[in-house]
Amino acid sequence: MTFIELCLDGDVLEDEIDDFVDNWHEDETINCELHEYLGMTWEEYSVWATRPSILPFILSARKRNTTFDIELNQERLALAARTETVEEAKRLESWLKQIGKIQ
Repeated sequence: MTFIELCLDGDVLEDEIDDFVDNWHEDETINCELHEYLGMTWEEYSVWATRPSILPFILSARKRNTTFDIELNQERLALAARTETVEEAKRLESWLKQIGKIQ
């Protein structure tokens, strides 16, 4: 089983991912790419490799049977709903438009 599968089943914790990465590097019998070994798509892995704090969103997307992009978009919209001022909401809305997440 992959790290993602084990994590979703509750058999490992999120912070154990480094152990899986170490195992992949050390075990010469593993014949797959690291992202496959972890159970991530290339997109998920690419983001996680530069921003490890994104792992909960990857797991949440899998739990909800949705895509990683949709999960991130929902989180961004939830952040917008929690803004305290109209100006803050407008800045967030402008940013979401800039990055193409809303029209």
